[in-house]
Amino acid sequence: MSKNTIRGVSALAAMLVAGMALAHGDVAPQPMNTDALPDVGEEWLSENPYRDQGDDVWKTAVSLGESGYTQNCARCHGLEVISGGLAPDLRFLEAEEYGDEWFIERFRDGYTQNGITKMPAFGELLGQKAAWAIRTYVETRPDDAAVEDVSDELAEIRDHLAAGDADVPAVTARLREVAGEIETLSGAPVADSIAFRAANLLEADPSATAKAAETLTIGLSAAH
Repeated sequence: MSKNTIRGVSALAAMLVAGMALAHGDVAPQPMNTDALPDVGEEWLSENPYRDQGDDVWKTAVSLGESGYTQNCARCHGLEVISGGLAPDLRFLEAEEYGDEWFIERFRDGYTQNGITKMPAFGELLGQKAAWAIRTYVETRPDDAAVEDVSDELAEIRDHLAAGDADVPAVTARLREVAGEIETLSGAPVADSIAFRAANLLEADPSATAKAAETLTIGLSAAH
């Protein structure tokens, strides 16, 4: 690990600790059903096991992680993991083992200051599979500035899909290109952007134009 990376991780960790002291209150953890994910054993791991287990596992982890994050984390860290300023922006936590170690320690044990719980411990109730699902969702958040840069084009594509006059193969190919241009802020290789989701829907079912249009509409609304 380079000195710059170490300094960056240290600075982020300090920011997160400070942010948590301000941001977290009494949050009752909401259980997650993670039966669809592969088991990871009883001993807590130090690296995200769902990052490299193939597309099906990865997509399942992202989907379950989104639900778990929304129920348990969004109150403090913001919807879509976009912080409002009081809590740290977890999208910048690197998708590497050192970022994973920091994340899992906080998730498992929580954080207290002067005997006051600033972040509850989620580990015992939610378990390790839930932790890594949420981690997978968080690290795959797209750079919202990059999404904003292509929002006009995505809106135009959405309109054609909704009107039923889109050239679906061409639109699908373009959505895939756009998705490939949108990066994560964590360094994870794939950003789970609205372009990525819409392209997946159309590739799986070319007739799913209305659903793809809805996905783009919801995502564009959240981006503004």
